[in-house]
Amino acid sequence: MSKAFREVGIQPSIACVQGTSALHCTQLISAQKADAVTLSGEVIYKAGTEHGLKPVVGELYDAEFGTSYYAVAVVRKNSSVTVNTLKGVRSCHTGLHQTAGWNVPVGFLVESGRLSVMGCDVLTAVSEFFGGSCVPGAGETNHSLSLCHACRGDGSGKRVCDSSPLERYYGYSGAFRCLAEGAGDVAFVSHSTVLENTDGKTLPSWDKALLSQDFELLCRNGSRASVTEWRRCHLARVPARAVVVRADMDEKLLFRLLGEGQLLFNHEGSTFQMFRSENYGQSDLLFKDATLELVPIGTQTYEAWLGHDFLRAMKGLFCDPNQLPHFLRWCVLSTPEFRKCGDMALAFNQQKLKPEIQCVWASSPLQCMTQIQDGHIDAVTLRGEDIYTAGKMFGLVPAAGESYTENSSSSDYAVALVRRDISAAFSLHELHGKRSCHPSVDSPTGWTVPMGALIQRGSIQPRDCDVIQGVSEFFNGSCVPGSEARKYPYSLCAVCKGDEKGRNKCVANSQERYFGDRGAFRCLTEKAGDVAFVKHTTVFDNTNGHTPEPWAAGLRQQDYQLLCLNGARAEVHQFQACSLAKIPAHVVMVRPDTNTFTVFGLLDKAQALYGEDNNKNGFQMFDSSKYGGQDLLFQDVTARLVPVAEKSTYLGWLGPDYVRAMEGILTLPCSGPGRARAPGASASTIQSSSPKTLQELKGRGRPWAHRAQASRA
Repeated sequence: MSKAFREVGIQPSIACVQGTSALHCTQLISAQKADAVTLSGEVIYKAGTEHGLKPVVGELYDAEFGTSYYAVAVVRKNSSVTVNTLKGVRSCHTGLHQTAGWNVPVGFLVESGRLSVMGCDVLTAVSEFFGGSCVPGAGETNHSLSLCHACRGDGSGKRVCDSSPLERYYGYSGAFRCLAEGAGDVAFVSHSTVLENTDGKTLPSWDKALLSQDFELLCRNGSRASVTEWRRCHLARVPARAVVVRADMDEKLLFRLLGEGQLLFNHEGSTFQMFRSENYGQSDLLFKDATLELVPIGTQTYEAWLGHDFLRAMKGLFCDPNQLPHFLRWCVLSTPEFRKCGDMALAFNQQKLKPEIQCVWASSPLQCMTQIQDGHIDAVTLRGEDIYTAGKMFGLVPAAGESYTENSSSSDYAVALVRRDISAAFSLHELHGKRSCHPSVDSPTGWTVPMGALIQRGSIQPRDCDVIQGVSEFFNGSCVPGSEARKYPYSLCAVCKGDEKGRNKCVANSQERYFGDRGAFRCLTEKAGDVAFVKHTTVFDNTNGHTPEPWAAGLRQQDYQLLCLNGARAEVHQFQACSLAKIPAHVVMVRPDTNTFTVFGLLDKAQALYGEDNNKNGFQMFDSSKYGGQDLLFQDVTARLVPVAEKSTYLGWLGPDYVRAMEGILTLPCSGPGRARAPGASASTIQSSSPKTLQELKGRGRPWAHRAQASRA
């Protein structure tokens, strides 16, 4: 190519630089010892993330599909398999490390949380996930028994699992044949594979004619579709190969150079063929032989060229075991928690789980966040309010979440509950002057979230950032157990009742009859208040005979309604559509440069051994009773830990309604001097004579240190 271009005067001239691999070429370009190289999508991802290189010229293979094709998962139409039920099925792959047959599907399964990988050992994870596979090329690995189980070889029992056509199930057509002949239940191939091997195009050697209508595609959302609907139902769009350069290189110069070249050397009879390699004894040299032409890339960022789905798959796939830390340093806040953490570290070590756990003390959740940001600690489990702070102020990200039932979609919702009173009905917009019932001053569902939501909507407008005073003036009396101990205005205890003798009024324990969600609901039923801010299950737990308490006798759930954010009312069973916010589960937070997939991989492997309360392995991850505490490291009600999947940021994990409520509390539009007092226990300790922002909060050191234990609840 250099010689041909030079002979016709194409400038600048081309010099050829020898590299040992595609990745080595990206290093040479980064070091300015080379200028350009053509790369596949997987290597473009590494070139962009590791060296800041940009794609500037793409290969075009087909006028219909443009500069891409689609990686799909194919199943037989009469099967019941979906992407959510792939565990345990038999799988057919084009070959180990092939894009559509391995890299995209494995990366997708890891990134979406369906497949957990411990210590970057992808081969082990895949071999344990599927119920036998054919992955041509895996015969030389330690997992050939599983990954080559469905392979057939050349028909005589030889060359089984070869990365060549000598293996019957190698490549796109081979992987589809593996499915068609019943050796596997799902085949990972390209979007055109089925149509190229069915409806009269099936090779005679396959022994039977295949119809495309007998197969379907698996979609990312769990549905299925016809094999012709690959544009909307695929695992990822796979980008064409592209020429990448340094970020400071003139891309117009390069395209002009290659553009002039393809005009002269991309037609029959030309002395040099840019897109043919047979004269050199190999294929796809410099450019892929299937290339029709080279086209300029307008966006010039590797993210835009690769596309969202492919990027996510690559993020899940690439894991360098040499870059994994030997220890995962876990933040603990108390002596009981330190003891449980020590036992967890020992238990994990006995089972050779990686990385190993180290336990590190901190005085508060805020100090945990600071230490993680500074690189001295790696992980901590946080609740909603602290998740918001960790993400907003310290840039931390979720790595694994708690689920409190076997159904991972189960969540609590903060609701505003009222009596069904047609003659005196009011909406959420008309709460001013009403009496309110709250579980306690530390309750996210009954205090922090609803007050934050009302502030964010402008219903409560605190003067000089004094939220507590603003709330006390907004309602015409409240019961907020625990507020008196914090010397909040008396009106926040005005409708509390105390015990049966009138003592212990407004205390934050069961001696106050209106304490907790059940107590706040009782406050409403006994007409001490007009609205109760509770979690959504409260009304179901205390009506229709579900509690023996005398005060609840005869209560019916149909006698209550919810107040919605849009001003409407709804029935109590409509809590998902009519809530103040969905309360996020606790989540393990780490630095953004931490490989979150390996953190979940460790914990997922661990909970298989130690997650059950009656497991025979000694340690119990979700039980703290042995240590004289509760909710240590994880909440005791945790059923299992779940992947964060697409909720990989603090905003995604918390959800928009909860975030708005937190913004109402913690980013008040303050003006003038005053006390910045927010309803949450954390924010309420912060005092200042100037406007408060989250960044200013961060600069105050550890204002939340006093609630190290409370934050675990």
